This record gives sequence, C-alpha cells and structure tokens, in this order.
Amino acid sequence: MAGEQKRQKRNKKMVFRINVMFFAVFILFSILIFRLGIVQIVYGENYKKEIEREVEVPVTSTAPRGQIYDSKGRLVVGNKPQLAISYTRSQSTTQEEMIQTSELLAKMIKKDSEEDLKAITERDKQDFWIIKYPNEAAEKVSDKEKDELQASDLSSKEVDEEIYKRTRERITEEELNAFKKDELEVLAIFREMASSRMLTPHFIKNKNVNEDEFALVSENLHLLPGIDTTVDWERYNALKDEDGEVTLSSVLGNVSSSKEGLPSEMLEYYQSKGYSRNDRVGKSYLELQYESVLQGQKKIMKNYTDKTGEVTKQDVVREGQAGKDLVLTTDIEFQQEVEKIIEKHIRSLRGGNYFLDRGFVSAMNPQTGEVLAMAGKQFVKDEKTGETEVMDYALGNMTSQYSMGSTVKGATVLAGYQEGVISPWSVLVDRPLYFDGTQPKRSWNTAGFGAINDLTALRKSSNVYMFLIAMRMGGQQEYIPKGKLRIDKDEGIRKLRYNFHQFGLGVKTGIDLPGEVTGQAPIPPNGGNTLDFAIGQFDTYSPLQLAQYVSTIANGGYRMQPQIVKEIREPNLENNQLGAVYKSIEPNVLNKITMKDAWIEHVQDGFIQVVNHPQGTANSGITNKKYKIAGKTGTAQAYYGGPLKVQSNPDTWNLTFVGYAPYDNPEIAISVVIPWLSSDKSKINLHIADEVFDAYFKMKTKQKGEENEEL
Repeated sequence: MAGEQKRQKRNKKMVFRINVMFFAVFILFSILIFRLGIVQIVYGENYKKEIEREVEVPVTSTAPRGQIYDSKGRLVVGNKPQLAISYTRSQSTTQEEMIQTSELLAKMIKKDSEEDLKAITERDKQDFWIIKYPNEAAEKVSDKEKDELQASDLSSKEVDEEIYKRTRERITEEELNAFKKDELEVLAIFREMASSRMLTPHFIKNKNVNEDEFALVSENLHLLPGIDTTVDWERYNALKDEDGEVTLSSVLGNVSSSKEGLPSEMLEYYQSKGYSRNDRVGKSYLELQYESVLQGQKKIMKNYTDKTGEVTKQDVVREGQAGKDLVLTTDIEFQQEVEKIIEKHIRSLRGGNYFLDRGFVSAMNPQTGEVLAMAGKQFVKDEKTGETEVMDYALGNMTSQYSMGSTVKGATVLAGYQEGVISPWSVLVDRPLYFDGTQPKRSWNTAGFGAINDLTALRKSSNVYMFLIAMRMGGQQEYIPKGKLRIDKDEGIRKLRYNFHQFGLGVKTGIDLPGEVTGQAPIPPNGGNTLDFAIGQFDTYSPLQLAQYVSTIANGGYRMQPQIVKEIREPNLENNQLGAVYKSIEPNVLNKITMKDAWIEHVQDGFIQVVNHPQGTANSGITNKKYKIAGKTGTAQAYYGGPLKVQSNPDTWNLTFVGYAPYDNPEIAISVVIPWLSSDKSKINLHIADEVFDAYFKMKTKQKGEENEEL
C-alpha cells in the first residue's frame, strides 16, 4: 500500500514537470512567433529595402582648378571649359554590355584621333578580340588541353588563368590586324569604359567634342547606360609672347591630363588625401607646390543601388568648390619686358660666342622678398628641324649654378670684418702675388693697383685684396714674395663659406618652389683654391642666390625668403574678378647677418662707387644714373658645362652683375648672369642690368600715371 502511494506521488511530480516544460516551450514559441510577426509586419518593408539597397560613399567629381594671376590681377593660367562625355560603370555591368554601349556610342562620336588609337595596346586588342569572337577564342585551346589542366594540381582559378593566357598568346597578328578603323574606334571607347572605377565618372572623350556630338549623345542617353554629357576644363596659359612662347612656363609647371591621372610615384600619397586615380594634379613647380590650394573641393555624392547593382538614386553629400586662386608677386608686363631684354642681347652676341646659349635675370624686392621677375632664355636646337628656338628658361634661375666671379666680393669684405682680419678703411697692397711653385695670382690690372683700401678694392674689383683676406683667414697674416703659400686651406674656406651662407650663397634661398639647387662646394685641393673662392672662382651659385645675396646687402643685412606667390584668393566665377583674400603671404626674414650695421653701410658705399664713381667697373656700362643704382660687377673664368658635345671642356667666361636701386631706399635688387662667353670683353651683363632698371622704373611711372587718371 505504501509502495503504491509512493509510485503515484512520483507520477504526479513527473506529470507536473512535463506540464511545466511544455508551458515553457509554449511561452518561448509564443515569444518567437510574436517577434517574427513584428519583424515581418512592422519592420519587414524596411529590412526588405536594406537588403535591396547598398550605399557607396564617396563618389566624387572634379572641380575646376584654381587660376593664377599676376600681381596686377591679370590672368596668367586659367581653365578653358570644354564639352565632355563621361561614363559611370555600375556594379552589375558586364563586358558584353560595355561592348554594346561602345558600338552604339561610336556611331555618335569620333574617337579615332592619333592619340586615341596610339593608346590602344596589343593586350587591349587581344582582350577585345576574345570578347568579340568568343567561339573562335574558345577553339584556341583544345578540349584535351583543358582536360589536362583540370586534371592537374592547379586550382580552378589557376586553370582559368592558364586557359586565358594560352588563348591570348595564340591570337595571330593577322587576326589582330584585321580590325577595321570603326572597330578600333569601338575598342578605344571600350578600353576607357573598362578602365573606369565602379560608380566613379570617367571621361570617354573630353577633347574636341563638337556641339553635334554633344547634342546627339544627350538626345540618346536612354540608349546608353552609364553615359552622360557634362562640361570639363582644360588648363591653359593666357599669356604668350610674339613667338608664341609661354611666359614663365618653366616656373608655372604642368598639370597631368585625365589620362595620366595621379603620378605613379605619388599614387598612395594622393589616394590617402581622397584623390581618384584619374584626377589631374600639379606635376611640377608652382602647380605642384600649391597643389592642395589649387585642387579645390570635390563634389561628393552618395549612390543608392538596387540588388542588381544599378544606381537608383543619388544624394549630394557635399557640394564641390573650385580651387583657390593664386596671385603672383610678379608683374607679367615687367617679366615679359625683362625676357625681351635678355633675348635681344644674347642674340646680338651669339655669332661670336659659340657656347653662349642662355641668360638669366632674377629681380627681388629687397624689403619683402617678393620676386619681381625671374626671367631666363635659352637657345635650343630642334633635333628634327635643325632650327634653333628660343625657349623659356626662367626655372634656370633656381635650378642651374655657375661661378659668379667678383660679384661676391661684397661678402668677402664683410667676412673679413667679421673674422677680424680687416676693418673698414684697411689698406692692403694690390700687386702680383708670386708663390713658390705656382702661377702668379693677380688682379685684372696685371700691374696691380698699389696700396688701396676696401672701398677702392670694391670699386676697382681688386682680386689681390680679396686674396689677402682669404690668406689671413687661413692663418697666413703676411704675404712673403716667392715664398710658400702657408695657409690652412680648409679653415680658410670654412670661415668664408660660413659667412657667405648668411647671405644665401651656397644654401637654399627658401623660395616657394620645389627643386632649387644649393650650388657646388667642392673640397679645395690646395690653398690657391681658397684664394679663388674669395673672388667667386671656386664655388658655384644660382642666379636667384645671387639676387638674395645682394638684397641682403641692400636692405641692411636681412636675408629675405624669396616669394613668388603674394596671395591666395577665394575663387570668384561670377565675373572673372579676383575673389576675397584667403591668405596673404607675409615677408619672412630667414636670418639677420651677424655683422655690424656700420660695416654693411660701408660696403653699400663701395657698391655705390662701383656704378657712380668714374673709376668704378660698372660706371661706363650703367648709364641710367638717375635711378641711383648701386652694384657689383663680376667676371669668372669657367669651364664650359653646357649641352654641346665637346672633346675637352674649353675655357669660357661668365659675366655677372648684382645691383639695387634706389640706393638710398632700395625697392628692386637684381642679378644678371650670362655664362659661357668666348671673351671677357663684352659688357652684356651691364647693358642688360641698365635696361632692366630702366624698364622697371618707367613701368612704375606709367602705372602710377594710369592710377592717377582713374582717380
């Protein structure tokens, strides 16, 4: 009896537990069904849309590049609008569909220029042939070969790649050359489509699109999936001289084309900044230096696609904005006048100077560092025609270097003061220096100038005075006739270079352009080279370094950073006028030379005498004394280092000049460098300088008169 009761009791407990379990399962299923109902009924439509929708961010379109103006607001580099046809590839587009679109588009536009057809590679033709003739392509690899490949250890992907490789290799030249002109036109369009990125507009044709083509494509966009008509821009230089040469072209630099896109060596850098592969960017010099300013802000779109990959809607995330404009420190009218002066004088001397092929003028405002002109001309022989053309070589002012001769003697005298080996008005004897075992070292007046002070040494351009300064820096205080030159050549040249660097000679000027040179500074083989350094006959400098050096003397000892950009302006596309100032480039003092103001003023007096004293080396060549010009002449004997092929480097002469005006309140400082003349007798350096100063002040007077008339 007791056992039966226990059994019944256990059964009741089991039934209760089973009921609880079934109830729990019922509750869980109820919750699940309730939740599924909410998902299906309440959120079902949203989830369905999410499945069918994919967001691609960002998709960008280029904005017009910023323009470049001269200091007076004249357009130098601008953008010319041009009709264009673009293609945006969707995720679901097949090669066959692109072929069909290409064939239809080829009937509406011309894509058969030499540039278009030349861009088609053999690989392009092979791929096109495989797509266009699939049956013939399949027969290039036999079934037996395919079976053997599939039976091998290769993966399915590797098998497909090998079949494709063999197919491509077995297409004959005859088959590839059988393409007709209209088929190549289709291929030229197709290869543009195939190279495009998903959902990113790519130009099919953005040059020479005529209005008929543009209209025809616009009318048939519904038949051309992915194709659109738009407006693109082309970079152009607005200023050309009489011969069609572009002013300052070498300094302004170049922009890549949409075909070139991003430079391969900077691909990762630009892509990290949000650029697309086919974006146009500055490739060199000013366009490269100010790329981030000129590029502008791209328009960013958000694309919505359906489950097939087709774009169903676009939203604008950010509107595009044209790049900011640059205002140069250079007055293009003055720049062009300086170029004419250089070319005229070089042409006049080329007949008797076989190696003469170039000339340079750098002009700066010594108070601010603004580059007023950076002009260079070079005669270049066209290898195809054999004719000699005059090319812009403004860039050579900062990328080429030469021995500058006596123009550096102002720095030598100031270095002598600084190192304590001479003082203002120190008298030294200029006479031929005879050292044991070497050729005599002397001034251009072979008999010597006798006992002279520092100002006379500058006025008459004494070499010996500078030699004696260098000797003292090297530890030899007195000249011993026919004795040994006993100087520490390395210590002497170290002291000279240290002081020269303060003026910008032998160091980068800091101009806001990439690629400037520092010049050459070799180790002196002997003490005589240290002496040569003191007269500008050992190290080499750029014309721009020379202009910075004389500017430092002109303004009282402040080495100013040369600036070719004056302002950055907001774009103003309404009336082609300059926009609001975004940023002004302020003058930047790189260093103040560690020399007394009285010493600098003393050397300034010497420079004034060079031009204005009857015995000054520039007195007869500089005729415009009314402008109060101060300066220093230079003649350097130098080996030829130009493009002509020669068996041995012949001796040539570099003629140079540095100067500034007015000397009581300088506003322009210049360097003139004419390398590789056959003789030192010409005064081409002085004639060029004279005319450059004249052009500057006449233009200034003219512009003031025009401003007064407007008022």
